[in-house]
Amino acid sequence: MSWQEAKPPVWQIVGYKNSGKTTLVCSLVELLAAKGVRTAVIKHDAHDFDIDHPGTDSYRHRKSGAGAVALVSSRRTAVIEEAETGLDELIGRFSAYDMILVEGFKQAEYPKLVMVRSQEDHSLVSQLTSVNAIVSWLTDDKVKGGIDVHLDSVPVFGVNDTGRITEWLLHHSKHGMTE
Repeated sequence: MSWQEAKPPVWQIVGYKNSGKTTLVCSLVELLAAKGVRTAVIKHDAHDFDIDHPGTDSYRHRKSGAGAVALVSSRRTAVIEEAETGLDELIGRFSAYDMILVEGFKQAEYPKLVMVRSQEDHSLVSQLTSVNAIVSWLTDDKVKGGIDVHLDSVPVFGVNDTGRITEWLLHHSKHGMTE
């Protein structure tokens, strides 16, 4: 069975606010798409958000009390539900994709790439499970210098090294090396 036929690999991109998570995810999606990898993205938002706006029919449907509204065109579908949906359920909904990138959900147990913007971020790396790689704004010696010794074998990528990160993700997804 090829990696595309298996459950899609899930990779979390985690880090503190303003660490570059969204920028990295967008770059990875673009590079993966160029390689023909269909990628889904799930983003955690710690704040309440609204993607629907006053004046639209779907907004009126929601304000009337609809628990869910689906907008469908020939090119896209959007579903707005008035309920929180768990990460595992969302991943299940995206099973037809080749890869799933998750931005956030730090405490979930999927393989993680942790964004390190400053030395203060070292504490986050040490607190998380399933850390598979570090994506850093710092030089390699400054990154490794403040992180627990059990992460010595974890690769460190520069924040702008998206080509190498993409190849690493593809390699580890194909070979099931996400321990």
